[in-house]
Amino acid sequence: MEVGLLIAYAALGIMAVVPIYYGSFASVKWPKKSKQKRKSPGHETDSSSEEESSAESLSTEDAYLFPIFGSVVLFSLYLIFKLLDKEYVNYLVTAYFAFLGVVAVTNVGVHVVKSVFKLKVDAYKLVLTKKAKELYNANFTIIHLVSLFFSILLTAFYVGTKNWIASNIFGLAFAFNAIQMLSLDSFKTGMILLGGLFFYDIFWVFGTEVMVTVAKSFDAPIKVVWPKQWIGLQPDEALQFTMLGLGDIVVPGIYVALCLRFDHSNYLKKNPKASRYSIFPTPYFRNCFTAYILGLVTTIVVMHTFKAAQPALLYLSPACILSVLATGIVKNQLKDVFNYSADDAEGKGEEKKKKDTGRPKKQMSSESEGDDGSFKKHNTQGEDDNSGTSAVLTAEEEDYVDVSPTSSTSGTKKKNKKKSSKKKTS
Repeated sequence: MEVGLLIAYAALGIMAVVPIYYGSFASVKWPKKSKQKRKSPGHETDSSSEEESSAESLSTEDAYLFPIFGSVVLFSLYLIFKLLDKEYVNYLVTAYFAFLGVVAVTNVGVHVVKSVFKLKVDAYKLVLTKKAKELYNANFTIIHLVSLFFSILLTAFYVGTKNWIASNIFGLAFAFNAIQMLSLDSFKTGMILLGGLFFYDIFWVFGTEVMVTVAKSFDAPIKVVWPKQWIGLQPDEALQFTMLGLGDIVVPGIYVALCLRFDHSNYLKKNPKASRYSIFPTPYFRNCFTAYILGLVTTIVVMHTFKAAQPALLYLSPACILSVLATGIVKNQLKDVFNYSADDAEGKGEEKKKKDTGRPKKQMSSESEGDDGSFKKHNTQGEDDNSGTSAVLTAEEEDYVDVSPTSSTSGTKKKNKKKSSKKKTS
C-alpha cells in the first residue's frame, strides 16, 4: 500500500472516531444539584444555557421510518442531479449548508473553549416577547460571539474556495452536534435503526449507482475526505480523494453515545451521591467504541482490496449491535440493556409524576380565611361554581379542591361560616 493512501485511510479513521468520542461525552447529562441557589437574572452564567439545551429523541417508530425517508430523499437527490444542472443545484445546497455550518461550528467552538480553558463568564439573555408572551429566549456569552465571528469567516472562505479542509471542518462540526443533540430512547430503537440502515446501505451501494453518484455530485459538507496522494503531485495534477459519509459516523455514533449514557445511568444507580462530572466505568461504551473502530478498519481493508465503494454500515451495524449484546451477556445484564429507557435515566418520568401529584399536595389546607376574618371550608366533592364548568378529579386529587371566594352561594357561605366557627372555637 502506498504511503499517501495509508495516510488517507488513517486520516478518515481519525475524523470518524473523534466526533463520536467527544460527542458521546457531550451528550451525557448530569442531574442538577437540588440545593443550588438560583442566581439573579443579571448574574447568570453560561452554564444555564448548557443545562437547558434539549436533545431530540428518536423513538422506535422513527427508527422504522428512517430508512424509508432516507431512501426517498436519496433517490430524489439522484433525480435532481440527473435532470437539472448540477451547478445551480449546488449553489442552493451551498447556501443552505453555509447557514447550518455557521451554527454548527459556533457550537463546537464554544464547547472546545469551555472544555479546554474551563472558563466561566457571565451570560447575556435575549428574550423575544409579543404582548407579554415569551416567544423565544437564549443565553449567550462573549465566547459565543467570538466563536460566531470566526465561524462566519470560515464559512466565507469555504463558499469562496470550496476548500476540502474547510469542508471537513464543517462535516466534523455537523457530526459532533448531531451525536450530542440526537439521542435514542432505548437499545431496541438503536438496533432497529442500525438494522434497517444495514439493508438500506447494501441496496443503494451494491444494488444501484444512486449512493455513489449522489456522494460524488453533492458538493456539500456531508462527508469527510482526504487526498489519496497529497505529496509529490504535479501542479496541474488534480487531487483524488477517498471519502467517508457523515451517515457512517452519525448513525453508529448516536448508538455509541447511548452506550455511554447507559454506563452513566448504571453508575448513578450505584452511586446516587456521586460528585458532578466524576469518572465512571464505561464497559458498554468502551466495547462498542472499539467495535466501531474494528468495523471501520474492516470497511477500509475490503474497500482497498476490491477497489470498490463499500457500504460502511454493512460492517459497522453488526459490530456495534453484537458488542452490546456480548457485553450484556458477559455481565449478566442483558435484561437491563433491553429495559433501559433514556426518559427514565434522565428522570423525565419521575418529573412528570411529580408534576401530576405535586399540584394537589400544595392545596393541603381544607380551610381558607375570608376577608372578614372567618374561615371557609372548601368543597371536597368536586362541585364547581356557577360558571357551568365541571371539575374532573383523579383518585389522588378528590380530597383537595381550590374554591374561589365568589364560587359559593350565600346559603353555602353561611353554613361554611357556622361550621368553621365551631371548628375554630374547638
